[in-house]
Amino acid sequence: MTLTPQPLVPSPPLLRLCLAPHAGGPRAIDGAWWPRSYDLLAELPWLLAGLPRTWGHITSVMLNGAVWSSAPGRMFVAGQVVRLRRSLTATAAHTVVLLAPGHGRWDLLVVPPDTTEEAAKPIMESVAGARSVVASAPLRAVPRARS
Repeated sequence: MTLTPQPLVPSPPLLRLCLAPHAGGPRAIDGAWWPRSYDLLAELPWLLAGLPRTWGHITSVMLNGAVWSSAPGRMFVAGQVVRLRRSLTATAAHTVVLLAPGHGRWDLLVVPPDTTEEAAKPIMESVAGARSVVASAPLRAVPRARS
């Protein structure tokens, strides 16, 4: 009998997310997210799965409609419906706003996917501050949307 080695299952990609330390007061930006593409159907499930539980159930995401790929007005992510709202304003060009009723609003700076690691690292560190939480470990197994 010949045994054939099992192919290695690729590990899930690392979520590139830095969150600003909780200081108790309002902030202009709550963190920085560096997605791998502008494919919202592929990227949003990974982002939502990696957020702190204290942020609550994200029900609405506001983003720049000119930058992200087209997507329906709602999508089902990890057992929850998330409403997608698009803006074409210049102020929203590089941000994603997450809303969770009863918990709050979080604004994340979006580092463009094609940014080099050398250029992205200082951006993410400056937004998150010295005591940032870096969610860069492999995520839980969340089905990735197919494009």
